Amino acid sequence: MTHHPIEHCGETLWLLPDKALYWPARKALLVADVHIGKAASFRALHQPVPRGTTAETLARLDTLLAEHDCDQLVILGDFLHARSARAPATLARLYAWRERHEKLRIVLIRGNHDRNAGDPPASLHIEVKDEPWVMEPFALQHEAHPHLTYPVLAGHVHPVFVLRSKARQRLRLPCFLMDDHVSLLPAFGEFTGGWKITPAKGSRVYLAGAGRVWPL
Repeated sequence: MTHHPIEHCGETLWLLPDKALYWPARKALLVADVHIGKAASFRALHQPVPRGTTAETLARLDTLLAEHDCDQLVILGDFLHARSARAPATLARLYAWRERHEKLRIVLIRGNHDRNAGDPPASLHIEVKDEPWVMEPFALQHEAHPHLTYPVLAGHVHPVFVLRSKARQRLRLPCFLMDDHVSLLPAFGEFTGGWKITPAKGSRVYLAGAGRVWPL
């Protein structure tokens, strides 16, 4: 089994090794912090960064959508990294990817990078929502702040957890942080960093790496 099922706020959720969450009851795939075009944005500033990260990110989405019964893809903010992410080559890859999933409903909850980059082109047929967007029993957000009524699923933080060994070795792994109030998804994009988290008492941490998810 490549996913790790959990019960959270009365719902069964699947935590996926490729830093995504599948919600079977809603036939929904949730990802956060995709950051399409981030590498291109850095190259525009004459920074030597890898090429091909957008293609790799979209290919991973292709695989997840093929592996799971999805009616909708929900992006918890930061779909495009910046206005420079609208380079013709990047947009061409996005249009080709969208054509492969033309019947899929895609909802983007605006994040801080989306506000700077602007909404995706209308021809991509992506519904854009301001946070919070309620899909009961959750409030879906980009920013990791509590909702007055609903438990939150959010992104933005790019959570990672640092494992330490007795030999002073350290390993940083992306993680899911599940909490009764605000839960965090790891950053999905290829070219993203991570923020070390310190879980609060009662929070559950699930590490993602080496093709599996496991509880801390």
